[in-house]
Amino acid sequence: MNTTTYGLDIAKTVFQLYWVEPSGKCFNRRFSRAKLLEFLANRESGRIALEACGSAHWWARQLQALGHEPVLLHARYVRPFVQTNKTDAADAKAIWTAAQQPGMPIVAPKTESQQCVLGLHAMRQLRVKMRTMLVNQLRGTLFEFGIRIRPGLRAGLQEIVQRMDELEQNVPPMLFEFVREQLQSIERLDQEIARLDQRIDAWGRQNRACKTILAIPGIGMLTATAMIATIGDAHTFKSGRQLAAYLGLVPKQTGTGGKVWLRQS
Repeated sequence: MNTTTYGLDIAKTVFQLYWVEPSGKCFNRRFSRAKLLEFLANRESGRIALEACGSAHWWARQLQALGHEPVLLHARYVRPFVQTNKTDAADAKAIWTAAQQPGMPIVAPKTESQQCVLGLHAMRQLRVKMRTMLVNQLRGTLFEFGIRIRPGLRAGLQEIVQRMDELEQNVPPMLFEFVREQLQSIERLDQEIARLDQRIDAWGRQNRACKTILAIPGIGMLTATAMIATIGDAHTFKSGRQLAAYLGLVPKQTGTGGKVWLRQS
């Protein structure tokens, strides 16, 4: 018995599903979120292909719970199969068509734990960026009043704190108040980053694969947890080169007429 393949175009509130019945009849239907889950719960197990976008990994877990096999495809591989103007119906059919191609690369669904760790990393990265921006903005503002602060985030912050009495004498009162408040904002970001580090560190110490990677010289907890959360099951990849390509560590390859060039990613 052949397994039915579906092409699912997901959005926030509207979902388009394309499939072909064994009789050869084609369907391209629109669903709400609740109606889609209800419909798929009453269907026999099948392959459901969807683009690997923001919520695709959550949907993959929902489909697995309903007994279906999720197939995540890179959007770049789906786009060539859109035959008409880009619509939800056309996208769903293109996803279905792409899923039928032999050797089509697929993306392994992430677990809830992987997504949580990647979310913590994203939150940490944003706070680190905000902290750097606040420190640089503070250094530039003080320089406009003839006050030079030595480079480096920690060194600069330490010097600013040590010279607060001097700054109060040389910076206009209407500005100095906000210099003090900006320092407090930076301190709060430091505390938030520290709490995120603790949560990431706790997860890494409980993860067997993460412990293995930590044994490699030069790899710390942040790199190890980010790598494991991004890769997931290493057995998904056929070779180390395929893994490197997935992480973007190898250059692009283009060729024509028997000549091949390696280019930057």
